[in-house]
Amino acid sequence: MKFSIPSKSLLSQLSLVSKVVNSKNSISILDNFLFELVGEQLIITGSDSETTLSTRVAVVDSEGEGKIAVNVKKLLDLLKELPDQPLLFEIEDSTYEIVITYQNGQYNFVGIDGNEFPQRSAMDEAAKSYSIPVNEILAGLDHTLFASGADELHPIMMSVYWNISPENVVFVATDTHKLVRYTNNRIQTGVEDSFILPTKPANILKSVLGKEEGEVTVTTDAKGAVFESSSFTLSCRFVNGRYPNYNSVIPQNNPFKLVVDRVSLLNAIRRVSVFANASGLVMFQLKENEIYMKAEDREFSTMAEERMSCDYQGEEMLIGFNNSRMLDVLNNISADTVTVNLSGPARAGVFLPDVQEEGEEMLVLLMPMMVS
Repeated sequence: MKFSIPSKSLLSQLSLVSKVVNSKNSISILDNFLFELVGEQLIITGSDSETTLSTRVAVVDSEGEGKIAVNVKKLLDLLKELPDQPLLFEIEDSTYEIVITYQNGQYNFVGIDGNEFPQRSAMDEAAKSYSIPVNEILAGLDHTLFASGADELHPIMMSVYWNISPENVVFVATDTHKLVRYTNNRIQTGVEDSFILPTKPANILKSVLGKEEGEVTVTTDAKGAVFESSSFTLSCRFVNGRYPNYNSVIPQNNPFKLVVDRVSLLNAIRRVSVFANASGLVMFQLKENEIYMKAEDREFSTMAEERMSCDYQGEEMLIGFNNSRMLDVLNNISADTVTVNLSGPARAGVFLPDVQEEGEEMLVLLMPMMVS
């Protein structure tokens, strides 16, 4: 079989698919891309055995059809060094020899029988299928991925939970220190479903959707999901286990209310954090119309303090938060003004945009640090 494709177009697709491929694989065939030529379309697939991504790209001057596995590193390294020119791929079906020809040269190497590449498992008969607009999935992932965990010993925390009802979809992520619950009332699938999507396929899905429009068809069964659009198919396995009851940990009665300009608070924390100790502790003394914040590192005799105006209703309080987690929260709330509901220095703070976007509700919970 043979086909022609612009090098820049091919590199763009391969770079996207390569996000799925692990640097080290227990199964050697997974060190390869799977190329499948069907008519005037090249289907490129990468996999780590649990997550598989396929993209579809148009080719010209194609002859024949077939499959071949091509080494990921070798092909990417070559394409990164080539100028943007048409490439002619000629593949010998019996020996799997690959010849890549372009204006100034030719490259020969050997691939692997594409039939050895693992195939995606079929969905079971009880699978559910529904469509969600691309921009709404992106909104859910954009608002939650920052709060997911990175501890491999707790895989349920390395995920985004999707709770789908006929009227809306709730996206949740937590690393036990912070938790975000994002409800999108614009998504109305008409079905009930829920699943725990690992962060790796969630991040890949976010990357892929950034170039998509229209809707994504989501098909789920007890083990995993398939996300499909006109140009890609992403399949993955779910995290096994039961997701924590996130609603039960969100305080319902935090009587003290802080309203503050989000960007001003964000910048002040950045400045003060330069002098924080290794724990990242920033202390906030709250009183009427004022926040006094302080960070120090006694080991190196450094200290920083700032004051800023606010609207605070409640008892005077000294509460500490980790600087990087606080910055994560403030960076991922888009409103100009943020409201923080508090009940005490040892209880979680609830962060809310002062004005919610139409059709959505966002809430972030952040656990405080002990102030000594």
